[in-house]
Amino acid sequence: MTIYRLFDQPVFPDPEESDPDGLLAIGGDLSPRRLVTAYSLGIFPWYAEGSPILWWTPDPRLALIPSELHVPKSLRRVLNSGTFRLTLDTAFARVIRACAQTKRPNQEGTWIVPDMVLAYEKLHSLGIAHSAEVWRDGELVGGLYGVALGGAFFGESMFHAEPNASKALFVTLVRWLQSRGCELIDCQQTTAHMLRFGARELPRKAFLERLRKALRSDALTAPWGLETGI
Repeated sequence: MTIYRLFDQPVFPDPEESDPDGLLAIGGDLSPRRLVTAYSLGIFPWYAEGSPILWWTPDPRLALIPSELHVPKSLRRVLNSGTFRLTLDTAFARVIRACAQTKRPNQEGTWIVPDMVLAYEKLHSLGIAHSAEVWRDGELVGGLYGVALGGAFFGESMFHAEPNASKALFVTLVRWLQSRGCELIDCQQTTAHMLRFGARELPRKAFLERLRKALRSDALTAPWGLETGI
């Protein structure tokens, strides 16, 4: 299986040409133009510090259709308690850095390396990358960030500093995205956590078909803004 090397032009090979693990290409840069091109093709960067940039397109692909969101009974009480406050795009820099510092099971270090942080902060300044924050008593206790194109949202990472904070945040954000007309949420890697919320694995071909349809919408292109109790 050929792994393609990228150069100056922000172009990618056919996602169907990736290796069995989903690795498609190596190299290139993290410019806004290349990142937008990648996401629109169902490709995302993921690599460790000291490694060249690696570009992935897994098969199958974990995704959540917003209308299929499942809310566990144990979380409904939290959502109705008014314990947390949710905001959008008020602390992007803090959220992405907290995600980078969060230790993950079976993971050494972080893939959110300094160059990734700078690249996504640039996307945020362009209105393409967004954050959702959850607060308690004025303290940031959870958050997530991702990329929005058309009617699709590509979740990148989340963190929590308090039990249930990120879960309540995720459910509230999905409901808000659905209200805005979002058709597809990309979860990238399969995890039991996301499966519990109704995400399911899609064959790459089916995922890309849904993505192409979602990109024909402009549902998520308007400025984001929300503050609500959860």
